[in-house]
Amino acid sequence: ECLSKEWVSPIYAFFKPFPTIGHKNGWRYYEFQCVAKGCRKRIQRFLDKKDAKSTSNMCKHARTCWGEEVVKAADNAKSCDVARESIINEILTNGSIMALFKHKGKGKITYSHRQHTKTKMKAEIVQCVCESACPFNIVKDQVFLYLMKTGQPEYYIPSPSTVSRDVKLVFAQTRQCIAKMLQVRMVLVLLSQKK
Repeated sequence: ECLSKEWVSPIYAFFKPFPTIGHKNGWRYYEFQCVAKGCRKRIQRFLDKKDAKSTSNMCKHARTCWGEEVVKAADNAKSCDVARESIINEILTNGSIMALFKHKGKGKITYSHRQHTKTKMKAEIVQCVCESACPFNIVKDQVFLYLMKTGQPEYYIPSPSTVSRDVKLVFAQTRQCIAKMLQVRMVLVLLSQKK
């Protein structure tokens, strides 16, 4: 706890507040675990070395796991606690599948080198199933699983029932949006007829 007072850099917000202490080949280390849902990454920082206070490996992982934009936002926070409360916890609690559909647009397709988050993966599978008219159980197909999990066997793939539930959720939300748009359009048509 005494050392944790020195951990004021916002980068610590991406990891559990209290690391585990371990020993490896006679060297003592702290092991910081990432707080991202589904991420099992642990960063070891050896205490008996001259770079005992270095956060470079933590920064590298945070950029890979959370994305450059989130890390920059955390860096702009006043402290680790502020970053954890206002940015990290907000993302962990309010990450919604619908939010990921809001920023979709047309244009050139780009591919990320980062692994999708659980929510992003669910959104991409919903989009794939809807656009390609694939059955929900495509997520249990051997070839699909082989393609998705090669190089990352722990990668999250939702169950067919989760895909079904998410498609229904997206459909219901989309239907509400279209209904609102049609109501506004109808009001505009009625107003223009009165003139």
